[in-house]
Amino acid sequence: MTDKLLDVLHEGVRTLTLNRPERLNAIDMEMLETLIAALDAAAADPATRVVVLAGAGRSFCAGADIGQMVERKPEEWERIVDRYLDPVRRIAALDKPVIARLQGDVVGGGLGIALACDFRVAAANARFCAPFIKLALAGCDMSAGYFLPRLAGMGLATDMMMTGRFVEAEEAARHGIASRIAPADGLDAAVAALAAQLAAGPAAALAVTKRAIRRSIDRDMASEFDYEIFVQVQCLQSADHKEGVAAFAERRKPRFAGAPR
Repeated sequence: MTDKLLDVLHEGVRTLTLNRPERLNAIDMEMLETLIAALDAAAADPATRVVVLAGAGRSFCAGADIGQMVERKPEEWERIVDRYLDPVRRIAALDKPVIARLQGDVVGGGLGIALACDFRVAAANARFCAPFIKLALAGCDMSAGYFLPRLAGMGLATDMMMTGRFVEAEEAARHGIASRIAPADGLDAAVAALAAQLAAGPAAALAVTKRAIRRSIDRDMASEFDYEIFVQVQCLQSADHKEGVAAFAERRKPRFAGAPR
């Protein structure tokens, strides 16, 4: 494991921290491969119930390391651009909640990774940018073309991707780019509280809920209703559901299977 990515598991919450603060956590190939491997490990680890993605220092992530933008053959660029989307694919497919802990600049590839997460908890000093057009690159890079219109709507997504302007935390929250805003000195506490809540929740029910949300984006209503019926019948037969009903009747907190004690 490279020191460019810190990996800590505590009480069901696995925190993966991009650790190149001197480069605003710009993602080079070494960090990229380590992040992909860490997400795969989190997916396979039953002790990991929630994943938090964070960035060391004053910013979450400045995107891909611009030092890697050298002359390459088209086929080599195609492989690299595709590989940079793999963390996004892993996050979207992960059957566990993923929280992005965001401060300072959330830019380029960092924005793409954050948009893929289930929750984006942002400090009041966070700012968001898809700057690709300023380098004469397509503004839809690193999944922004997919997630940004769905989260923020066509208007703001077009503005951000075609101008490369920064969006401050308050505006980002109004448009769904940030899920929650916290004071800069309260960011860790806000993330920890949300992560603990999710880690104590019913893992199987959270997994199918995430799947339902993700698949609904690209499916018609009838197909989504069929899926909702199927997964709800499974959940209704689960031990976690029985525990939830018992806890409600007994006016106590539920103790879901596998949740940290």
